[in-house]
This record gives sequence, C-alpha cells and structure tokens, in this order.
Amino acid sequence: METQRQIAVVLVRARNALNIGAVARAMSNFGFDDLRIVNDYEVPFTEARSAVDAAAVLQQARSYASVAEAVADCALVVGTTALGERRLLHPVDVLRDAAPHMQAASGRVALLFGSEKTGLSAEEMSHCHRLLTIPMRDGGISMNLGQAVAVCLYELARNAPAQRTLPPETQPATAAEAARFESLLREVLTASEYDRRFPGNVGDDALRRLVRRLSLAGDDVEIWLGMLRQMLWKLRQ
Repeated sequence: METQRQIAVVLVRARNALNIGAVARAMSNFGFDDLRIVNDYEVPFTEARSAVDAAAVLQQARSYASVAEAVADCALVVGTTALGERRLLHPVDVLRDAAPHMQAASGRVALLFGSEKTGLSAEEMSHCHRLLTIPMRDGGISMNLGQAVAVCLYELARNAPAQRTLPPETQPATAAEAARFESLLREVLTASEYDRRFPGNVGDDALRRLVRRLSLAGDDVEIWLGMLRQMLWKLRQ
C-alpha cells in the first residue's frame, strides 16, 4: 500500500482549531488524507472545519469518541512522545528509524499525536505498539502540534515519488556558444584597451580557459552576448 494511503493521522484531545488546521494543511502538502480526531470537546474541530481556507483533508476528517474506536481498523499504532521524565513501556524509535517500521506494515497504520499541553496519556499510549520521538537538541522548546505532524509526514513521504517536479536543469553552453561569447568578449576587451594593459590575460589560451571556467549555461549565452554588444557599441561611439 502506498505510504500516504496507508497512514491515518490521529489527533487526541487537540484543543486549538489553528493547530488542527495546520495539521490538515501539512497532510495535504505531503499527500496524506486520513485525519481522525479523538476529542470529547467538539468546538476546536467545528471551528477548524469552518475555516475559510480549510483543506479538503479537514472537510473529510472523522471524529471519534475514543482512541480505541479511532484505531480499530489499524494493524500498527505508533504514538508520538517528547520523552521527558515519563517512564515509557514501549519500544521507542527516533523518527528516521520509526519510518521503516510504518512503511513495512502490511495493514493500515495509525500515527497518534497527543494534546498540545500534555501529549499522550499513559492510557492513550496503551493502545500503541511503538512510540516515536523527533530528535531535538537538549533544552529545545517543545514542538508545536502542526510542526510535529509536518516533520513526521515529511520523513514518511520524502522517499515517495514527488508530485511536483523540479524544473529541468539548465544545459551548459556548447563549445560553439562558448566560442561566440569568447570572440565578442575579446572585441570588448580590445575596444576598451584592456588588452594593452594586461596582455597576459587575453592570450588565446588564457582567455579560452577563463571562459570555460565560467561554466556558462546555454540559455544565458544570448543574454551575455546582448550585454557585450551594448558595451561594444558604447565604446565605439
């Protein structure tokens, strides 16, 4: 199963509508669409859903009365924790090591995030098979819920094929294009009498090597030629 279709993001006792909206946007950005809310306090979810810029993810999110109900169809349940002083009774992975466990699961996977203030409770963690933590420096400030979800989903999605393709790399100038640039540059240097002051810099071999070190892009050659022609016209007036 494709990672993005396999994983359900479960928010447990999230109280801030803005955080819920940020989670939905992060899910949408990285291609996840299964958002589940566990909360006996309905207002944040209602407010988040009514937001003008609410993502489609948020519009189809489902609400549950308990963690047990939210993860009932999941074969692997992974909780998130900031570690702290709490005694943990589960295997704990840093995020980069947790991702392979989740991607290798044969069924649906639930990724649980606790409340903004207290995280997951011991009872909520009892539904988990494993825990994961985002490595941060000692003394680091706890991560915002939306940020934590975004970081986790990025790690899970980063090896998937990108839906947005990067622009094609620019092609280097051909030898013929570089030679045209070199020839016109030599004319400018001669017209400005640079070659009389620094003849060692404009010998055939020296100038050719200098131009090659510029590593000009083919698309840029015409722009440079236009600039040099303008300089040459001005020098010859």
